[in-house]
Amino acid sequence: MKTRNPDLPHSAPGSLRTSDIVAAYTLLRIIVGVNYFNHGFTRLGNIPGFVSGMVERFQDTFLPTFLVQINAFIVSPVELIVGILITIGLFTRSALIATLLLMVMLMYGATLIQSWDTAASQLIYDLILAILLAGLGYNTVSVDRWLQKRGQTPAQAVQNSGQNLMRVARRILLRKPRRRNSRA
Repeated sequence: MKTRNPDLPHSAPGSLRTSDIVAAYTLLRIIVGVNYFNHGFTRLGNIPGFVSGMVERFQDTFLPTFLVQINAFIVSPVELIVGILITIGLFTRSALIATLLLMVMLMYGATLIQSWDTAASQLIYDLILAILLAGLGYNTVSVDRWLQKRGQTPAQAVQNSGQNLMRVARRILLRKPRRRNSRA
């Protein structure tokens, strides 16, 4: 019986190895996550400036200023959070859906102000996010999968971490102070 070298391409044209799909999925997920993280992180120090810029860009639309301000205010923190989650593969499905919902809002804004180059760029993001969501079965190099192998859901892990943190905090706060021996 002849053994096949897993590093060589399959003999059948067009066939894909699962390990290659997993590697491609993982790297694409990390790249997208880092991109969103940095979108949020770089604006975090100047959210008022970002909000002001968005209000200025939308001043000639029918949207009320307060609605533009609210949406502009939440964009950077949401991008930062989903970027972290997507990068490490934690709550991946929820993070991808949240990001796609964010993109719906951003696409509406981009097309409302007729920024067609921005809309075209966002369509590429949307396509990649949709591919990642559809390919969740290949999300095997992730915190989600690591937790699954341990028999936990991500939500259970977060809850357990919170409980452990509370136990440690209680021990620290309820610890009796040590008496010092006074030597004269």
